[in-house]
Amino acid sequence: MNRQPSERVDVCIVGAGPAGGLMAHRLASRGHDVVVLEAGPRFDADRDDRERRMERSIRPAHGPNSVWGMGGDRDAYASTGERHYPLNAARVKGVGGSTLHWQGMVMRLHERDFRLESAAGVGSDWPIGYGDLQSYYADAEDELGVAGASDNPFAPPREQPHPQPAFEPSYSDSLFADACEDLGISTHSVPNARLSAGREDRSACVGYGTCQPVCPSGAKYDATIHVERAEDAGARVLDRAPVQRLVHGDAGDRVTAAVYATPDGDEHRQEAREFVLAAGGVENPRLLLLSESEQYPDGLANSSGLVGRFFHDHLFAGVGGTLDEPTRQNHVGFNTTESHQFYDQPADGSRGAIKLEFLNYAGPSPVEMALGGEDWGDAMLDRIRDDYGTHVAVGALVEQQPRAENRVRLHPERTDDHGNPVPDVVWSLSDYERRAIERANEIQRSILGELGADVEWTVGPENTGPAYHHMGTTRMGDDPESSVVDAELRTHDLGNLTVASSSVFPTGGAMNPTLTIAALALKAADHVDDRL
Repeated sequence: MNRQPSERVDVCIVGAGPAGGLMAHRLASRGHDVVVLEAGPRFDADRDDRERRMERSIRPAHGPNSVWGMGGDRDAYASTGERHYPLNAARVKGVGGSTLHWQGMVMRLHERDFRLESAAGVGSDWPIGYGDLQSYYADAEDELGVAGASDNPFAPPREQPHPQPAFEPSYSDSLFADACEDLGISTHSVPNARLSAGREDRSACVGYGTCQPVCPSGAKYDATIHVERAEDAGARVLDRAPVQRLVHGDAGDRVTAAVYATPDGDEHRQEAREFVLAAGGVENPRLLLLSESEQYPDGLANSSGLVGRFFHDHLFAGVGGTLDEPTRQNHVGFNTTESHQFYDQPADGSRGAIKLEFLNYAGPSPVEMALGGEDWGDAMLDRIRDDYGTHVAVGALVEQQPRAENRVRLHPERTDDHGNPVPDVVWSLSDYERRAIERANEIQRSILGELGADVEWTVGPENTGPAYHHMGTTRMGDDPESSVVDAELRTHDLGNLTVASSSVFPTGGAMNPTLTIAALALKAADHVDDRL
């Protein structure tokens, strides 16, 4: 690939994940010259390559990070907070970003999520409301090909049905439905960014069940779809071109170039009229902090001192066990039923939002049991017959309250393959999250108790972990002293720098963030288009 810079273009986008891909496609299709700089490689998108990666993912000899080439000095990081944050466990650097291995659940934030401080006295209000994103949510669902039944009584208002029919509930969902009905818990379908019916050149889901970390059929959305559409519209996408820093002009109010490296060891400057950071909630603040200058000694766009601050995620809570009847676990690789009944936080702000998930993939699959055991032949078959197909579990995503002490900063000593300080993720939990996790566990145990399950494990406050949804590190707001970007996602300090990512979320609720990332990216693309 020719990785020389283009002549000054209209838009330079850093990152080829969902936000970068959607913005590149929208802006290129409107006639703008667009260059996308991606730190990682371009993976082969053909089905044979995806099937090889799927096979690698289920073989015990291969670690999970090897499926998409993560690890080494390029992806080095630190985590010096109260709790270790395993950053590389669920991210991908490359064209497509982390949508290459995500599960693909896509929900809209609730109306209350945008005014949490006003409603419950915690967190911060967004400078925009649900109504400002409603049409963009619909556009995002169409672009991603979302399957759903629009049957959630707790969801915010919709303007039209989901573009694809919902997936049928799994067998274990029917078991949960009966128990929840007896307990007075409402259940409903899960909107998924995977095709239930074929569309254009994408296959309908064929049930590989390996959604994380790879979908061989192409039914699950990933950002390579919009990157390729952007290229068809004239955009130029450079892989293995990690941006080292952004450079501003003498006045300090506009970015003039993105300095990027190439595999041959050279550095180049890509000039543009508008710049977009779309590299995620960790790499976005890291790049801004790496772009320090005389005028911005604490990092670019950081006059508030909040770049990297207020890092937050979602926490996992779960209870699982076994039943004395078949559950047909792992016949589906994604959730088809959940409940938002316990989502809205109490008015006193005593605990966070809870999104219940009914896990039809609890317990090992037959392939995992066969490849992971030491038995062979009849002994292996007997073990699978005895141990497979009776597992059941209820999970949950739990809201984390953004706090300034949780942050992404530059590590003072450790460096990456280009000699730049690696990101240091400082992460801890508060009583706000602990109370919500405990509440989730109570609900989960009541459901499994109603089923008559033998509870064998619990993920509670002491052993919880992140959902790897990196949010809040370049937060959105009207006040330049308490935020990094404005309601249009443009930085307060530099008039031609946009940040499109979950890093702009002032709060995160308990919903998977990708649909909101996509909606905000489409909205931001319209604002950039207007300025151009």
